[in-house]
Amino acid sequence: MNLTYQEAGVDIDAGNELVRRIKRMTAGSKAKASAIGGFSGLFPMPKSAGQSFLSGCCDGVGTKLKIAFLLDKHDTVGIDLVAMNVNDLICVGAKPLFFLDYFACGSLDVGTAEKVIQGIFNGCEEAGAALLGGETAEMPGFYKDGEYDLAGFAVGWAPKKSVLDGKKVKAGDVLLGLPSSGFHSNGYSLVRKVFSEPEIRALGSELIAPTKIYVKPVLAALSKPSLKGAIKSIAHITGGGWYENIPRVLPRGFGVRVRKGSWPVPDIFRKLQVKGSVAEKEMYRTFNMGIGLVMVADKAKADRVKKEFAECHILGEIEKGMEGVVVQ
Repeated sequence: MNLTYQEAGVDIDAGNELVRRIKRMTAGSKAKASAIGGFSGLFPMPKSAGQSFLSGCCDGVGTKLKIAFLLDKHDTVGIDLVAMNVNDLICVGAKPLFFLDYFACGSLDVGTAEKVIQGIFNGCEEAGAALLGGETAEMPGFYKDGEYDLAGFAVGWAPKKSVLDGKKVKAGDVLLGLPSSGFHSNGYSLVRKVFSEPEIRALGSELIAPTKIYVKPVLAALSKPSLKGAIKSIAHITGGGWYENIPRVLPRGFGVRVRKGSWPVPDIFRKLQVKGSVAEKEMYRTFNMGIGLVMVADKAKADRVKKEFAECHILGEIEKGMEGVVVQ
């Protein structure tokens, strides 16, 4: 029997249904903001500020925190927290401005909290965002001793002309992928279901490796005059993996065909797949499989975009008349 993410306690379909209900809830709102469901929301600035948008998003680290607790390593999960947010901001073409965090625990351990916040600060520095503030909530009896939870909120800015909405994506456009540092901050409920505590300790450095922050190289490519319009949309490969995230940045009636073997899949993913007897499709629906960020680039400029990054892989191409993702 193949193990699934749902059997590990996470129901992606239920999460999608909640998003659909929230969309219906907000459909009649008079607030002039982008629709719910994108990687990052867009709010129009007043005309006096020029044609531009504030962009906002929030996220957490998930049960990767359980790995931090087990390994007693707390100095990198703050980087994860920032990365999960700022990588969403750049999917709409926004430059991160500032970040706020929420740290919740049962009983405050100042030393541990300091390590976490230092990681958040380091992540903000890497993303070029200011750590503006946050909230520390001490709630006795709510969390187990030695455990805590994290959430983060990022705000960015984008001129209207720089916003990425995927509307110009067409057949033949090329899918480019930037490598991940491992599982990033998704799928850890399944990771912990498959690997035992001794195995997690042995694989500790791979499992706790912080999520890559793609902000500076991506924004540099987007702002390069010779590459104007070359990158048409960007997808952050997070919860829901390839099948849920890439379609979010494609117009209706378009899909993508991905070629297996066009990038190196880190061994840690195969170890988990074999140990847990996880089906291939489930792997791509749960994990990033070694690619943390996907860009859709104009076919004529794809090679030039690729050269802007230290490591970048051509994964496949956009096709018309199909929807979703085909990995073959």
